[in-house]
Amino acid sequence: MAIYLLDNTLKIEICYEESDSDYEDDILVKIIEECPEDEKIFRHDETNLYLTPQQANDLARLLDSAAQASRMNL
Repeated sequence: MAIYLLDNTLKIEICYEESDSDYEDDILVKIIEECPEDEKIFRHDETNLYLTPQQANDLARLLDSAAQASRMNL
């Protein structure tokens, strides 16, 4: 599953990384940045973050809470 941010220059892919199932942090958040060097917010074109299921749930809950708060102010 992927989402594009920042005028489609930042691609976020999130998946369960089955090959890392022996590790607690087996949820992959891959950030791919495709833009000119002077516009980059990351050092590299691709950054991988590995989350535990609890961290993924916490992140999802925080994003959902912020989205709900934003909707209430519209």
